[in-house]
Amino acid sequence: MDKPKVVLGVSGGIAAYKACELLRRLTESGHDVRVVPTASALHFVGAATWSALSGKPVATEVWDDVHEVPHVRIGQHADLVVVAPATADLLAKAAHGLADDLLTNTLLTARCPVVFAPAMHTEMWEHPATRENVATLRRRGALVIEPAVGRLTGVDTGKGRLPDPAEIFEVCRRVLARGVREPDLAGRHVVVSAGGTREPLDPVRFLGNRSSGKQGYALARTAAARGARVTLIAANSALPDPAGVDVVPVGTAVQLREAVLKAAADADAVVMAAAVADFRPAAYATGKIKKKDDREPEPVALVRNPDILAEISADRARAGQVVVGFAAETDDVLANGRAKLKRKGCDLLVVNEVGERKTFGSEENEAVVLGADGSETPVARGPKEALAETVWDLVAERLR
Repeated sequence: MDKPKVVLGVSGGIAAYKACELLRRLTESGHDVRVVPTASALHFVGAATWSALSGKPVATEVWDDVHEVPHVRIGQHADLVVVAPATADLLAKAAHGLADDLLTNTLLTARCPVVFAPAMHTEMWEHPATRENVATLRRRGALVIEPAVGRLTGVDTGKGRLPDPAEIFEVCRRVLARGVREPDLAGRHVVVSAGGTREPLDPVRFLGNRSSGKQGYALARTAAARGARVTLIAANSALPDPAGVDVVPVGTAVQLREAVLKAAADADAVVMAAAVADFRPAAYATGKIKKKDDREPEPVALVRNPDILAEISADRARAGQVVVGFAAETDDVLANGRAKLKRKGCDLLVVNEVGERKTFGSEENEAVVLGADGSETPVARGPKEALAETVWDLVAERLR
């Protein structure tokens, strides 16, 4: 089979050096990559580096190799164009159809999915001109990833940092796998919860569960790759932030409830993939609970945590909001799942069997997605992103 053809555009920002890592991941995973830098990008990373890493010649101008008509051919033959970093200048040119070099010509001729990974100072990202350019590109079907928050050039910190190249690669891989030019969740805001809550007993102990957060993170990554604005409520997860996703860290069930209710106020869909503790200790010991001679410890009294899924299902923040729950069961999986779906009042319930060596911490999952309309959608064992794609297919169908 032919290798997927990827054009990696690199514009003139200090983050250009990070594109080398993205290029390495693309080539090592079997993609045929052509690097098209701007002239400014070559001030940061030289043409020899791009040629050596891609195995292909590098040009910036339409006048190079004119007999091959590169300004038309490169875009026409691409399966994906990704620009990383995409500066404010590059976004402006792309939004207004300017074509003064090889990269901007390529963007005009491409009929494949196009991904932009912006990187710039916060003031530039937040400027009305940039925001309007980004909105224009998204309206035309391009996927513009939200930049990360962190250290920028010099001592500045804020939103505008290029997302981690490994996470940009994951977006590209998912976009290529779908093979759809226009993201079907563009313009939608979705909220995803992930991980497992921890209910403190004393300063060093807590009641928790085995959830790794991998399924929730797969849902967040997949939604971002399908064009959604994603808020990820992450409970005690050490996983890297997905590219283009707004991550809100929480610890307990009460904190998770507060974050979900706040984020869901303007959300089109809420997916509760986190493993939320049903109970928490009734009392919190301010000091570490000590062993006392040979006496048995005092029983730990528990109280119920709020039922977040039932609450947001019963009181939708906006008309048409789709709510998805997860049911982790150890026995009578489908029977318990159907009962839970009715009890919680959500639109979809992802039911799977869990255990010490099942699902938790694994890279794979197997489930049945039950619908309030009586539908059942089985998902065979496979990567957790496959289940995520199925969930978003069902959500998108209901949003339409």
